[in-house]
Amino acid sequence: MKYKLTLSFDGSAFSGWQVQNNAPTVQAELTRCVRIILGDTATVTGSSRTDSGVHALGFVCHIESEKSLPESSLLSALNHNLDTHIAVLDCVKAPDSFHARYSAVSKEYHYIIHNSEIHDPFLNSRVWHYPYPLDAVKMNESAAELLGEHRFTSFMAAGSKIVDTTRCVYKSEVIRDGKSLVFSVCANGFLYNMVRIMTGTLVDVCRGRLDVGVADIIKAEDRAAAGVTAPASGLYLYRVNY
Repeated sequence: MKYKLTLSFDGSAFSGWQVQNNAPTVQAELTRCVRIILGDTATVTGSSRTDSGVHALGFVCHIESEKSLPESSLLSALNHNLDTHIAVLDCVKAPDSFHARYSAVSKEYHYIIHNSEIHDPFLNSRVWHYPYPLDAVKMNESAAELLGEHRFTSFMAAGSKIVDTTRCVYKSEVIRDGKSLVFSVCANGFLYNMVRIMTGTLVDVCRGRLDVGVADIIKAEDRAAAGVTAPASGLYLYRVNY
């Protein structure tokens, strides 16, 4: 039996999604609970990896199990047993052809900047506190230059071994909501640290710390041409589209 789950989680409690030795991860915690309920042979596969400290509002994974339960019963049992930093929002039976990672056609991330001179102690692990003025209109204009299909080498962490850096960005916008700036980006795939580097670059362009615009940074195909890598604390996997 295969189930599709949609999760939300507070990433500050975990060292990312994927199972690691001697570190708490979302996959390890979910697998622990799944095997209590469905048996030791049940497996959990995620739609993507997330870094340590990165959050999710709509992460998708699938369970494969020899045992079957009604969706509502499994949903209730998982939420009863899971660490309180994780919630299962939805649970549905899925066809054998479904794969949380390979069936996905795009993912959307949101990055939240708390743009205020004074930090909010209740948001320390959930946003990037940036105390200097940022122009949302200017950042949104720069974000639009990310749209389309490009080689995003400049927005990939140095040392990454990915050869094909071509991705297609379908949505890229920055909006202000009070003291928060939200960068929303949707693409058919993302490189390692891509959204965090995009965010840092938008901030650095806005602040005049880079001499060129985003389009020129893309053309450079050089990580050194882009801006800083924004902290993991402000990044959320918002939705996975199938």
